[in-house]
Amino acid sequence: MKKLFSIFTICFTLVLMAQKNADLIITNAKIYTVNQNFDTAESMVISNGKIMAIGKSADLLKKFKSKNIQNLQGKSVFPGLIDAHCHFTGFATDQWKCELWGTKSWEEILNKISEYAKTAPKEWLYGRSWDQNDWAVKEFPNKEKLDELFPNRPVYLKRIDGHAAVANQKALDIAGITKDSKILGGEIELKDGKLTGILVDNAMLLLEKHIPEIDDELAIRYFSDLQKTCFSYGLTSLHDCGISEETLELLEKAQSQNVLKMKIFALMKDDPDYYDRWIKKGRYTNKNITVGGFKVYSDGALGSRGACLNHDYADKKGWKGFLLSDRKHFEDLAKKLKNSNLQMCTHAIGDSANRTILQIYGEVLGIKNDRRWRIEHAQIVDKNDFDLFGKYSIIPSVQPTHATSDMYWAEERLGKERLKLSYAYEDLLKQNNWLPLGTDFPVEEISPLKTFYSAVARKDSKHFPEGGFQKENALTREQALRGMTIWAAKAAFQENEIGSLEVGKSGDFIIVDQDLMTVPEVKILDTKVLETYSSGKIVYQNLSVIIVPTKLKVKKIKVNSDDYY
Repeated sequence: MKKLFSIFTICFTLVLMAQKNADLIITNAKIYTVNQNFDTAESMVISNGKIMAIGKSADLLKKFKSKNIQNLQGKSVFPGLIDAHCHFTGFATDQWKCELWGTKSWEEILNKISEYAKTAPKEWLYGRSWDQNDWAVKEFPNKEKLDELFPNRPVYLKRIDGHAAVANQKALDIAGITKDSKILGGEIELKDGKLTGILVDNAMLLLEKHIPEIDDELAIRYFSDLQKTCFSYGLTSLHDCGISEETLELLEKAQSQNVLKMKIFALMKDDPDYYDRWIKKGRYTNKNITVGGFKVYSDGALGSRGACLNHDYADKKGWKGFLLSDRKHFEDLAKKLKNSNLQMCTHAIGDSANRTILQIYGEVLGIKNDRRWRIEHAQIVDKNDFDLFGKYSIIPSVQPTHATSDMYWAEERLGKERLKLSYAYEDLLKQNNWLPLGTDFPVEEISPLKTFYSAVARKDSKHFPEGGFQKENALTREQALRGMTIWAAKAAFQENEIGSLEVGKSGDFIIVDQDLMTVPEVKILDTKVLETYSSGKIVYQNLSVIIVPTKLKVKKIKVNSDDYY
């Protein structure tokens, strides 16, 4: 008997010795790998920030050992979510400004700015995110009241889409803007021959260059704060669209200080001074930061009537919007980028702007290709132009919450027939059979759950409208999840590194409290992220729910707040 016991002991010891060490083992989970077959698994092994194995719990526990084994008791695991279009650094460095999101009238804004003025950190009073479409009187404001309240202090209030603003006379004077000022690709609004204070698109640049910047240390602190929020929503990577070289340096500085851990795919802003330098340099990676191309603006936004349309706005006869630069500008840049490994990613809202950029891309690239040049937003597309996305392998990068935000007033701008060809995500998906999704925050909220819900249900967070907005262009749950993971990664040429849970890829994943693939549609937005992991390390934990490692004995702790790592 002793002999048999000894043999058993030896065999057991040999098995243990044969096991490979791992940093983390996830067991008894429902893991959505989002691989090509959309397979699920029970267990995943992480070591040195990478996925070592994925499969059944029993099989992997025989092969691997770890001091950190998490038994998830059936909870769902998804790849870390990716926002394929946002403005991370811009939003972060705006934190010193007065938040005007959700204001319901011009009077409410005046009250907020007056209160903000008492403690504002700078002479300039800068506010962001008003939307006249949320007001009873859906008209642009004018500067008259701002001039009365602040005759000697510059005021600048930017619209929610970042494509229009109102400024007081003091700010206009500092910028040298008069009723005789002219600007290509923008509008300086006049009424009765007088300045209203409204600046649209390129006209805003005349003034914004005079607004002081915040110092580096404060900017990095804001990066850290916003990163915590992003991790809490399950975001582990994002595409920051249109940054300056100075901002890139700040990101790298934050990363070198171990403050910035978010994976960032950056697109440089459309600055002619950058072209030759970055084309020579090419695609650039520094740890978690990659620069992959240029973000270009072809037109403005629908809400401010800056989107460039083929035909007049339904609510403003004789007005079609405008391109922000002449066609030659876009043609010249496309030709320069053709011989580089950089992407061209162009903002296009209106059907005329989309047609222009589609044609230019097609002329430069030819037919099928793998350059993954993108059109950001692709909101309104002429029925005759959809096939150009597929013909020239052009990738539409869309933001589903734009549809459910704009649906309340978009018909006023476009009319019924043109609206049917807008926010057509399923039609766009068919062109190349993949579609990256983002939020465009801070234009919309950061929450990727709202992206998912808007894409699938075509409803906003109030669950409106009952039957969904133009439901024929809804995405399936699988398509929406792919759009927020592997397809978003593919849009940045990163599909071999992130975007799915497969051996060799980064250990970026989230644990949630309910299964997004099966939960009733009405409960999707109730989903909570329990833990977020980036490169195999926990970066966020919701301490209201504690996931206990299987081999540890701990006392139950009541916690009322979230904790960030």
